[in-house]
Amino acid sequence: MEIALRTGSPIVPVAVVGSEEIYPKVSEAPAIARLIGAPYFPLTPTFPLLGPLGLVPLPSRWRIEFGEPIDTSGYGPEAAEDRSLVFELSEQVREAIQSKVYENLVARGSAFL
Repeated sequence: MEIALRTGSPIVPVAVVGSEEIYPKVSEAPAIARLIGAPYFPLTPTFPLLGPLGLVPLPSRWRIEFGEPIDTSGYGPEAAEDRSLVFELSEQVREAIQSKVYENLVARGSAFL
């Protein structure tokens, strides 16, 4: 957000629906995550039970939609220091993405092919 304000660049909200279904998480293995230096290590219905074959993603329907750009060129670089403005723009972006996610969940239908 601050970078967009400093450079006067537009913020383009992007909503992605479907990526979360390629590896449906059943549980986590924090010890393995720490061991390999990952933020988390998911356990899915197919991994580790099927070994490396369980790493193949499930076929799922994805929808990716780009929202209307939010113009920041009128604020000026010093606006990046205004915490209330940054919060307001963050909420505007979050709401734009969330509404597109809801729309695309309905439009997508079934998660799997």
